[in-house]
Amino acid sequence: MRITERGQVTIPKHIRDRFGLTADAEVDFIVRDGRVELVRRAGSRRSRVESLYGRKRLERSTDELMKLLRE
Repeated sequence: MRITERGQVTIPKHIRDRFGLTADAEVDFIVRDGRVELVRRAGSRRSRVESLYGRKRLERSTDELMKLLRE
């Protein structure tokens, strides 16, 4: 795996899925014992809201919902 010129790296999908790292997840980099660790940021606003109210998964795509609204 390579780091891009802008310092970016892609986290493999199987790792994102396993640890629930979605596109809006907040993470921190921690240096520990000469290693760099990626950890989910504790107490982010979004995670606190989701823990209280949950998260609704829609069965339809955004395009399908917009079409229904326009009808």
